[in-house]
Amino acid sequence: MDNDFIYDEDWASNYQHFARLHGRIAEVDETVAFLEDYSSGGSALELGIGDGRVAVPLSERGVRVEGIDNSDSMLELLAKRTDLVRAWKGDIADFRTEQRYNLVYCVYNTFKLLATREAQLDCLRSAAEVLDDQGILVIEFDVPALEGFVNGQKTTTVFVDHENTILNAHVHDPLNQNLVSSLLWFSGTSVRRLPYRARYVYHQELDTMAERVGLELAERWGDWARGAFTEGSKRHISVYRRTSL
Repeated sequence: MDNDFIYDEDWASNYQHFARLHGRIAEVDETVAFLEDYSSGGSALELGIGDGRVAVPLSERGVRVEGIDNSDSMLELLAKRTDLVRAWKGDIADFRTEQRYNLVYCVYNTFKLLATREAQLDCLRSAAEVLDDQGILVIEFDVPALEGFVNGQKTTTVFVDHENTILNAHVHDPLNQNLVSSLLWFSGTSVRRLPYRARYVYHQELDTMAERVGLELAERWGDWARGAFTEGSKRHISVYRRTSL
């Protein structure tokens, strides 16, 4: 993962609150049910495991879950939540393990925080290498939303209620398919800022990159409830299988 993006202690401690405001806690059950189907009740590896938002309930369903993250603060939160999940600090773009998994998954746009095509290819290659023969890779990814930029800049509203205002300010770098962004969270009299760089990818390019490392698209859905992926979809859940053994 881009070493410039690491959840520090302040953001890590507020991650669950942010994920709840963003609607990601409410959909955990659907996410976990989807992933459990592809784990075959065996083993799973999460890329960017964070505080265990998905990994912990998945492990409680009997799946042996392990994970990688580059943030010490997030890994500490995970360790406080459970001892069922083994996780280690590492770079999801370049990892090795002797373990083979029924399922590898990367959710909540973590994949796009790999800010170069080369890093994204390396991540896909590493994931393919640790899948068992019938293993599955699942990636959740937003559809790029590039409308509304003026002079290469755009600010979007992520969430507003009577206590919180969350904005995202973006600068578009089209040559690198990058968005250089700052997430701004206003709550009471405090302001938190989380800068990051992300590489957007359309689903067709993701499929092409997957093919280069020996993976092929098996299914694509518009959400965790297996709604159809259409031209109006805001994200996709892409399921890949190995083609080269």
